[in-house]
Amino acid sequence: MPDNNIVLEMKGISKSFPGVKALSNVDFQLRKGEIHTLMGQNGAGKSTLIKVLTGVYEIDEGTILLSGKEVKITSTHDAQENGISTVYQEVNLCPNLTVAENIYIGREPMKRGHIDWNVMNKNAEKLLEERLNLKIDVKRLLSGYSVAIQQMVAIARAVDISNGILILDEPTSSLDSNEVKQLFKVMRKLKAEGMSMVFVTHFMDQVYEISDRITVLRNGNFIGTYEAEKLPQMDLISKMIGKNYEEMQKANDVTRKYNIKDKAEALAKAKGFGRKGTIEPFDIDVRKGEVLGLAGLLGSGRTECARLLFGIDRSDHGTVTINGKEYSYIYPQKAIKEGLGFCPEDRKIEGIVGQLTIRENIVLALQSNKGIFKYIPMKKQQEIAQKYIELLNIKTPSTEQRIDNLSGGNQQKVILGRWLATNPQLLILDEPTRGIDIGAKDEIKRLVRELAKDGMTIIFISSELQEMVSCCDRVLVLRDRKIIGELVGEEIQESTILQTIAEGGMLA
Repeated sequence: MPDNNIVLEMKGISKSFPGVKALSNVDFQLRKGEIHTLMGQNGAGKSTLIKVLTGVYEIDEGTILLSGKEVKITSTHDAQENGISTVYQEVNLCPNLTVAENIYIGREPMKRGHIDWNVMNKNAEKLLEERLNLKIDVKRLLSGYSVAIQQMVAIARAVDISNGILILDEPTSSLDSNEVKQLFKVMRKLKAEGMSMVFVTHFMDQVYEISDRITVLRNGNFIGTYEAEKLPQMDLISKMIGKNYEEMQKANDVTRKYNIKDKAEALAKAKGFGRKGTIEPFDIDVRKGEVLGLAGLLGSGRTECARLLFGIDRSDHGTVTINGKEYSYIYPQKAIKEGLGFCPEDRKIEGIVGQLTIRENIVLALQSNKGIFKYIPMKKQQEIAQKYIELLNIKTPSTEQRIDNLSGGNQQKVILGRWLATNPQLLILDEPTRGIDIGAKDEIKRLVRELAKDGMTIIFISSELQEMVSCCDRVLVLRDRKIIGELVGEEIQESTILQTIAEGGMLA
């Protein structure tokens, strides 16, 4: 007999893309009036599962049931017709329209063939006040309100369309702590009214503050569904990364010598450096010749910290000092001139220029640093490219091969070569081994240690804890956009990093 309390059931959901099994026989249940959080690392399948549910992707196998009845969802229109609404991380509304227009766009109340503005504005005011406890001028342009208010407007629209199922995909990523509290008040009110919510977040504290149940996915597989109050944080993290604490303790034998730099001069210092809605103000000393790791789960603030130090994102708090020069903010061109290099997390989007050759990709940062009026001669470009092809063992027939014809590992090596060609003092490596084969991973890890041994300073970010253990002299642990602890030398173990993340602060 069907459980009348289950409003959504997904059974045996599978979805493949060329060369990738994104979801493999995944199950998911949503009860009436619950907040159910989806958890998993990058590539776990959370986004794919949501896109299947909202009709962005069609499933290859499996069934979707709403209140016990099987439904076919092959488009976003199908999802809306079945009462499923979604609010995304980036507010996908129209800033040049009013609040009321955004809520009712495509559904405007009509009178004699024209929009009834009076009714629409009154309905918008009533919806916001009664459902979200929000009283604002709905005739004002959306662009005139903060991101938090815009998020509430997006939720109001979704709630008005929804028939009881609301998906919140990273809604807190751009909100500060007070704005998150306000959002959670709204979520609890909607829950009390019987709304069922699927919540996606990377922030551990938020998971335990708002969730009734948690479903964990890993590498496209369903790991389990758990009552939030009965699942310790350490167990949740272990399920997400696929290793338990006891296993990590047994694997704590480290054979290499750490390059401790306690008394070394700081190459770069950040003091109270931060950006609202991105990462809380932090203090960092990066010492000459060390490999400094930034460890944490996805969404902890690792990448945000690195992007701020290199100036990709502009800070609005504190200062950064590089080679004795203090800046309230920095930008990439200045960072490069001060001897910084940055290999980004997403090499496809932010790293390689796919239409250019290996030579052109390698000399890109060097040419940028010299300026357009100091063109590097072709012969010199070829010499530089050949040098790093040989140094990094890049598999290619020539310097003129297009980079998008290379394997992922070789593309990553080209990006490394690009920054090594600038002879950086400080090299930031964000997930340098993601998506490449084991052999290429080992080569890059070996190179990191050799560069540090030769005096280069490196900031190293990796989701694989064993890589942090094998590469880093010092590790700063992050959680929920904050630096919560520091590990040095032999303290750097998988189990210690995991425990620091779980406990939310430095171990005694």
